[in-house]
Amino acid sequence: MSHPWPDGGGKPWPTGRLPWRSSLAVAVVQLVGTGFAAHGQPARTDLGPGAAALLLAGPVLLLARHRRPGAVVVGTAVVTVVYLAAGYPYGPVFVSVVLACVAAVAAGRRVAAWSALGLLWGSHLLMGHWLYHRLPPDGDGPVGWGPEVVVAAWAVAIVAGSELVRVRREQWARERAEREAAARRRADEERLRIARELHDVVAHHIALVNVQAGVASHVMDSRPDQAKEALAHVRQASRSALDELRATVGLLRQYGDPAAPTEPAPGLAVLDQLVDGFVRAGMRVEVRTEPPEALGPLPGSVDLTAYRVVQEALTNVHKHAGPGATAGIRIARAGGALEITVEDDGGS
Repeated sequence: MSHPWPDGGGKPWPTGRLPWRSSLAVAVVQLVGTGFAAHGQPARTDLGPGAAALLLAGPVLLLARHRRPGAVVVGTAVVTVVYLAAGYPYGPVFVSVVLACVAAVAAGRRVAAWSALGLLWGSHLLMGHWLYHRLPPDGDGPVGWGPEVVVAAWAVAIVAGSELVRVRREQWARERAEREAAARRRADEERLRIARELHDVVAHHIALVNVQAGVASHVMDSRPDQAKEALAHVRQASRSALDELRATVGLLRQYGDPAAPTEPAPGLAVLDQLVDGFVRAGMRVEVRTEPPEALGPLPGSVDLTAYRVVQEALTNVHKHAGPGATAGIRIARAGGALEITVEDDGGS
């Protein structure tokens, strides 16, 4: 799941869309809220076109807060200072500064956010205690120190809240990176497993094809019937190889697209077909199961692994002990454990 915050490096949002909905909401809150707040402050300067322009300037600047967070937070602070210097009523004019500060800190522009809040608080302090007699409204007196403490507390609270947003943003970025890394590891493991599957399939059937082709070549002139039979075994082994390759590729397709159709992977249920291939190649293979139902249903990964173990072992027997060798397969199943033993007699 993605989040509307920049990456951990503190870069602004790489988006071409302007946050006009939230900016419009701030404009409505500031205009309507200030109108209500003015009724309780008759001594302040009356609202007019100038006040409306300043109340709208902050939301307009907020449209660029994702692209230029540092400049926007300073700009909204300056607009708010001008609004207060004009003697207009106190109210939700500070909402623009709050939202701009959150965006700046979340984007890594902490110095700009602190500087903007410092500018706003310092200007309010200067106007309320030293410049009040030179600024509207006429007859205004000095501001008490209590409100200054409240303003300072609000500034600290804004920065603290912005820092919480930044920390949460970084947590989201780390979690997203961890999920992506885990997905890459799973993909690598899946590709490695499929590569092993392909190796086992190709090695097994190519070994059989090689032996049968050698037999056919050896008896082609003297015993054409036996050569024909060997070539039939070659055809059967190559067909089986293609079928298993198709099934393995089907697994790969399923890994890329869960909706893609695929054939089932081989398992111990088709062990007799595997053994028949080696028997036709001249080996003698004896299979023993303890208990007889040991070849019953198994988890998919266990079933496939067991099949590949037997396949690889028989391929090695056929390769090193010769086509006349005898191999014994013992499959024992007790509780949740599966034991597979493959032995050969060392050749004929």
